[in-house]
Formats: sequence, structure tokens, C-alpha cells
Amino acid sequence: MRKQLVFFSLFIVVALVLVPRASAQQVIPLWPTGAPEPYTGAPEKDATLASDRLVGGKPIMHLTNVSNPTLTVYKPTATNTGAAVLVFPGGGYKILAYDLEGTEVCTWLNRIGVTCVLVKYRVPFEQHYPESVADLEDAQQAIRIARSHAAEWRLDPNRIGVLGFSAGAHLAVTLSNHADYRRADMPEGKIIDSKIDARPSFAVIIYPGYLTDGTTLKTLAHSIDPTANTPPTFLLQAEDDPVHVENVLVYFWALRDLKVPAELHVYAQGGHGYGLRPTDLPVTHWPTLVETWFHTIHVLNGSSQ
Repeated sequence: MRKQLVFFSLFIVVALVLVPRASAQQVIPLWPTGAPEPYTGAPEKDATLASDRLVGGKPIMHLTNVSNPTLTVYKPTATNTGAAVLVFPGGGYKILAYDLEGTEVCTWLNRIGVTCVLVKYRVPFEQHYPESVADLEDAQQAIRIARSHAAEWRLDPNRIGVLGFSAGAHLAVTLSNHADYRRADMPEGKIIDSKIDARPSFAVIIYPGYLTDGTTLKTLAHSIDPTANTPPTFLLQAEDDPVHVENVLVYFWALRDLKVPAELHVYAQGGHGYGLRPTDLPVTHWPTLVETWFHTIHVLNGSSQ
């Protein structure tokens, strides 16, 4: 059985190598006139060290000191289904795992006919929403920009969702539940268009953090606040994740009580931070589950060629 799993994993690796990598067509600043909160930190850099852990035998890009957030558009080269996904890499709000949970995700999404919009949001943060709101504001701005370009990019504005990993998954949940947030001191002219709905059409939440209270792990963290208007949500985590599987369990039950369509997958093994790089553990083949779910919620039932 183990030989079969190893062979299957090798097959997937070869298949992924043969699939052309996604190519960026457009890079758009989230805040053309500068972000609402001035940044005075060090220059942006890849902080990857030789001692950092490898995933799938490869290093992970550790992008940090992001002061000029952007979104990068990756369009499918073959069939365009009209669906789009904004991708939020994780990294504990300190760094962005920009390849493992970003560009590599775009390659997969393009392969299934989905436009990928990779969000390079501001990091590092000592605190996230609600103590700090810059993360949520970057996410809101990103989805409003995407919807404002729907006709140009041949997208259905009602099929634009989010996918996040770890801290990026927390940000995707925050956006799902606080899309209409606006602070009173937001400078005029910063928001692309406040009339554009920032609520995602759906959300894919992969090994999230920060969703529980952090002490008992039995209740939602302050400010998660799902409602009946929370979009359909896909949740996945491994039971042995050191960030705690309770993040998806507690959030799933909250969505269930609100009658929000939600799908939950929990695996016995997998740990944290595996992205799409396949191993002999079943959890790393989660993209096939998401693709099936996209059909279930009618995200992948059309074409906009």
C-alpha cells in the first residue's frame, strides 16, 4: 500500500511539473496614492534563510516588509470559466509564503479555468483585525478592484471568491464577515469605490489560525462574527496541525447554526503549511476536493471565453 501511495505522489509531482506555470499578466497597486497608514519600516525583501524548513523538498519564499501592497492577475490561458479567486498567502501576519501559498496556487486555479488574483497584503503586523485594520482594508480594496475589472477580465462579478492559508485564511474569514467595515477616519479618495460590494461570493479556508479564543479552543475568537450573510465556505485542516484543528471545527459549527452552506474536511495527519505540494498524505490532495465543491456551489458551471 505504501508503494502505491509513493507512486501516486510521484505521479502527481511529475504531472505538476509538466503543467505550465501561471504567468502574471497585470500588477495593480492596492492603494495608487499610498496606503491609508504610512509605513516606516525596512525595505521589502525575501527573508528566506538556508535553515528554514523545506516543503516538498523545496524552500518557501518568506516575503516581508510589504509597504506597497499589490494584486497580481493570472488569467487562464485556455478555458476561462468566468470565475475568479483572490488568494491570500499565510505567514502569521509576519511574512507571506508567496510561492507555496500564492503563485503555485495560481497555477492550479488557471489549470481549472479560474482567474487567480494574488494579493500581496501588508506585513508585518503585531496585531490583526480588529486591533489593526490594515489587513482587512487591503482585502476589501483587493476584491473591489477585482470586481471593478470584471468586464475587462471577462469575469462574473457574482463568482469572485477568496482562498486563504493560515493567517491568510483568517484574513479571508475576516473579509467574509466584515466586508462592509469602514473606519471613520478613512481619507477621502483612498477606497477604489465604496459602492462595490467587498463580500466574497465564496471562501476556501485552508488550515486557518486565529479563529478560536486561543485558550479553551471551544468558542470563536472575538471579531470573527459570522452571520447568515457569510458566503458559502469550504474548510480543511489536519487533526495534528499545531495551529489547532479546532479553528475549522468551531467555525464550521457556527456556520451550520446560521444555516450558511459549509463543507468541512478534517484529516488525521498533515501538520501545517503544506500548500499544494503533494506528499503521501491524503490531505495534500485537497485541491481535487475544492474543485468538486466549486461545481457543487455552481462556481465552475460556466465559460466566459
